[in-house]
Amino acid sequence: MLISIDHGNKQIKLLRSEPFVSGLRESEVRPYGADMLKYMGKYYQVSDQRIPYRRDKTEDDRFFILSLFAIANEINAVGAYSPDMIRVQLAVGLPPAHYGSQSESFTRYFTGRGVVSFVYQDRPYSVCIDDVACYPQAYAAAVSVLPSLTSVPTALVVDIGGYTMDYLRIRKGRGDLSLCDSLESGVIMLYNRITSQIRAARDILLSEEDIDALLSGKPAPGLEEVATIAEKCAREFVSDILSALRERQLELRTAPVIFVGGGSILLKRFIEDSNKVANPIFVEDIRANVKGYETLYRLSHSR
Repeated sequence: MLISIDHGNKQIKLLRSEPFVSGLRESEVRPYGADMLKYMGKYYQVSDQRIPYRRDKTEDDRFFILSLFAIANEINAVGAYSPDMIRVQLAVGLPPAHYGSQSESFTRYFTGRGVVSFVYQDRPYSVCIDDVACYPQAYAAAVSVLPSLTSVPTALVVDIGGYTMDYLRIRKGRGDLSLCDSLESGVIMLYNRITSQIRAARDILLSEEDIDALLSGKPAPGLEEVATIAEKCAREFVSDILSALRERQLELRTAPVIFVGGGSILLKRFIEDSNKVANPIFVEDIRANVKGYETLYRLSHSR
């Protein structure tokens, strides 16, 4: 069974089941709750508290364990559960700037473990990950629009994620890894800025869900008064990240710019209002990367 996973710093995104926070709570004893996973004698639950950002996700097993949650959810989403061993192929990705140096280690992170046994929602699973393919984020997310860019000399893909903003140049529909980078300019930075300013101005503590609602123009009851602060921060944030791209000699006013990622969706109206991008194209699908991973995997394995 082919399973695509987008290991975001903010969320784990999947093709068939709901995304969940990239946070993990570990316990030596069985915790309360149904969505519990037991692996190697320890108990785990998905937590609202994200794992602190790390450039290398293979430093410990936390992202592997989050992947076990993802694998089980995807198996259940298609009704493929079996107590017998299930063979799994994984399609995953990395930021373009990290792809060259980390793709081999990220692939090894999932392979060579043999049959992985765990219990999820009180059902036993035995999974053998027998193949892993890794692709550049941003490029994968833009796969759906690449056919329309084959006659375009250059375009730019900008993926605004949780902790990073990745960019990648496209030449006639093909990714150019010679011009790509990952900047620590994801929406988590914006959340921190908004939280700090609203706490200082109104002594109100906001959750990230509150901020998402504010930026979407749908503030929760009682938060209408701070919407203008959040929007001012968002406009400044968008101006800053677009200026950072321009400082890197990236053309935003003539070449098409394809915006992907949850952060791009959240900030769409601020990007459009900025007047710094002449031809923005938005891929408004939070699952764009995982869909791209699956498409790229099937293309490469059909040859």
